Amino acid sequence: GPLEAASIGLKLSSDDVAFRCNLVTLAQMENQLMDDFTSGHISTEESKEIICSLNSELASDSFQFFPGVSYRHLLVWRKGKYNLNTTPPHDIIGKLIHEYLPTGEGSSEIIDLMKRSQEVLKNHPVNIKRIEAGAKPANSIWLWGQGRAPKIVKFTDQYHIKGGMISAVDLLNGIGIYAGLKIIHVDGATGYTDTNYLGKARQALSELQTMDFIFIHVEAPDEMGHEGNIDGKVRSIEDFDEKVVGTIVEGIRNLGSYRIMVLSDHPTPISLRTHSLSPSPFAVLSSENDENLTLKLSFSESSAKKSGIFISPGHHLMEKYISMRGWKSFVQEKRC
Repeated sequence: GPLEAASIGLKLSSDDVAFRCNLVTLAQMENQLMDDFTSGHISTEESKEIICSLNSELASDSFQFFPGVSYRHLLVWRKGKYNLNTTPPHDIIGKLIHEYLPTGEGSSEIIDLMKRSQEVLKNHPVNIKRIEAGAKPANSIWLWGQGRAPKIVKFTDQYHIKGGMISAVDLLNGIGIYAGLKIIHVDGATGYTDTNYLGKARQALSELQTMDFIFIHVEAPDEMGHEGNIDGKVRSIEDFDEKVVGTIVEGIRNLGSYRIMVLSDHPTPISLRTHSLSPSPFAVLSSENDENLTLKLSFSESSAKKSGIFISPGHHLMEKYISMRGWKSFVQEKRC
């Protein structure tokens, strides 16, 4: 929540608590079920209208809603409680929600707000139009991911570099802001399978003429994993490989010495439709041959496991990537 707040330019007071606020579709059964944690990937224009209505009907001195992108929005609880247990909505697709409602200090207020949102959204004009068009309605909010503004050493200060973040997702852009990175917006970047893959890669190459580091984030494969859409996931990975990785590998050669790393933040297996704790594969390519290893493996979970290279805790990876000091000896020591 606080990271998304940073992305939309919202300054949090020390006692403010920010919640991630999904617009979701609940199946109206005897007991409610999480049908879709994205409300059918509702458009930003539609969701902004809904969030504004929720703010008009439910906002108070304590609670305020802020619009984000597509189904991802923000609730701020002034002088609020944050020691709650909440559940990501993408973890409970197809499950009854009553077992996963917030618990702990302040949970009654949050549950009440979620229930009251359902009354506001039941006959909302946007939802009536969506139902008539055969789309899923945004008939509830789901609050999770709460926290207060963190205190973080900037990535740019730690490594003495200048860098940027390219993402369509507020959470990532919020991380970028706290890390000291410039937030770079690309036309047509959506956070879904229709995103502007080529535009992200080309913009990154342009920015690298004056910057040391660019983080390109692509959300589409994760979204397809949550949907259980195997064809969509394969297509989104192929698009990422060709249009982002391929474009960067080809274009970066004109910029002098370089390093490229490709990795995921977590697996989202089709079989689970949510995140797993399995290790994430990564691949590094350097323009300096003595920084590369001669492992002739494809990029996949199974190949990464065969390499025998395992880096934990994860933040050590970036430290090694930036400096490359002791890279080979470090890797050799960590072989399984």
